[in-house]
Amino acid sequence: MAKSKTINVKGTEIAIIQKDNSDYISLTDMVKGFGDDTMIYSWMRNRNTLEFLGIWEEMNNPNFKGNEFVTFKMQAGLNNFNLTPKKWIDATNAIGIQSKAGRYGGGTFAHKDLAFEFGSWLSPEFKLYLIKEFQRLKDDENDRLKLTWNLQRTLAKVNYRIHTDAIKEKLLPQALPKEKINFVYADEADLLNVALFGITAKQWREANPKAEGNIRDEATIEQLVVLSNLESINAVLIHQHLSQPERLQQLNSIAITQMKSLLGNHNLKKLKNV
Repeated sequence: MAKSKTINVKGTEIAIIQKDNSDYISLTDMVKGFGDDTMIYSWMRNRNTLEFLGIWEEMNNPNFKGNEFVTFKMQAGLNNFNLTPKKWIDATNAIGIQSKAGRYGGGTFAHKDLAFEFGSWLSPEFKLYLIKEFQRLKDDENDRLKLTWNLQRTLAKVNYRIHTDAIKEKLLPQALPKEKINFVYADEADLLNVALFGITAKQWREANPKAEGNIRDEATIEQLVVLSNLESINAVLIHQHLSQPERLQQLNSIAITQMKSLLGNHNLKKLKNV
């Protein structure tokens, strides 16, 4: 599980961790304003809760043990029936509820769908504040991701204009049909693709037929930084009248060096983890 983040709901700090690209909210933190962990057990032994947990698992967990769930459901409502997160997880192979060990940051976590349901059981008002603060956190995260992505895409576009202007000036004969002009641009773009990614855009599409974007849309932040640098460098090499094979060799060498440098850059890692 990833390092936790926190939100403040009516004065209570609640941890949120991410697992398999899903957010899990600490039920242990949620009950602090109401009682202790025994409230989680009381919620789980409720028949309506148990049915909700089981349906969620059946929808989201292909390895869920439905037979064990049926057994629990038959026992729900009996005075001697009790259910803990560990017992539920061990018996049914559930993924919606998670137990995290550790003195600090440990406890019971639940997928946001289940955590919101638990919040409603605790207090409808608490649930509304929980959803509001959770959404605020996700909005902040999305804004930071968009800022980082747009910054790199803008940088790539600016350098691409420098790159295409150099091609037009040095490589294109006058009065070429539009199709050939476009072909030369695509050829030069693929020169950079091969230098950085090792394949052309067409080869990438053939290898990723279900992808919605293109090879550059799927690039990492590091690759986009190097790509923008290669575009500027290629423009200089074009002005120096170097042939494509000569430029490809130099650009590939530069790409390898810069990627090694960026992948070991601690400041860039911090930026990605913001």
